Amino acid sequence: MTQPLILCVRAKAGLDEARQALTDPKALNQWLGEHSTVDLPGTFEFWGRCIPEGDAPHQRVLAYDGHTLTLGWTLGGEETTTEFTLVSEGDDSTLIKLTQSHFDYAEAVGNSNIRGVLQTFWALALANLVDHLEGRELTTRPDFTSAVFESEALIDAPIAQVYSSLTDSAKATAWFGYPVDIDLRQGGRFAMGGFDAGPGVEIVELVENRKMSMDWGPVGISTWELAESGGKTRLTFVMSGFDESNPPYGAWLGWLSGVAALRRYNELPDWQITV
Repeated sequence: MTQPLILCVRAKAGLDEARQALTDPKALNQWLGEHSTVDLPGTFEFWGRCIPEGDAPHQRVLAYDGHTLTLGWTLGGEETTTEFTLVSEGDDSTLIKLTQSHFDYAEAVGNSNIRGVLQTFWALALANLVDHLEGRELTTRPDFTSAVFESEALIDAPIAQVYSSLTDSAKATAWFGYPVDIDLRQGGRFAMGGFDAGPGVEIVELVENRKMSMDWGPVGISTWELAESGGKTRLTFVMSGFDESNPPYGAWLGWLSGVAALRRYNELPDWQITV
């Protein structure tokens, strides 16, 4: 059995607000799934196109005490355990901890089981939960019924600043929360984990302040483009060239959760990453 996945985020909201966002069906439908049914301590279900294997609800409540909610979630033919814990840090700050069993990094890299999406699925969901609690527009939500990977985000910062955040190794490492090394030139390399971990992937197209494409092999080609929009920056992100019969949802959600962090990094003066 693998070690449980643990993710933490901090929201500028009180404990009661965080609890409501987690347990109110209308709130859940805004930041998590399209559909939900909640009647605690007996029922907590979510489903829809934004949820892996979301054709129907596959969750059951294992425990709930007002601060911790523990679910059994059947995914990929096995029941996993998902746990939310809310920790008050004062009247206007709550730490939200997510613990998830049955995440295997090898399944994520190999795209061999839907459970491989769990890390990036929850990273994006928690980012959306924080934005919901803080009254910010959500960056995006996934669609597990589609093999078209294209998304947009409007970032309240000038193009040059956003471009630098995307292409400077130190800045990309800061907002992504993981070492990133970039040899910034067409034909250069982009390395998640840094060049010490391997050579990375090739940058196949680069236009200063506008566009970068990277070739990830079987996972496909990822491309982001920047455009000015009323003093802000519109970022369009696309993945293409992968096997559409087995879309790399985990990789796609990893980029989407990264874009959510990129927005906060550029827009919030007191931004800090929480993992």
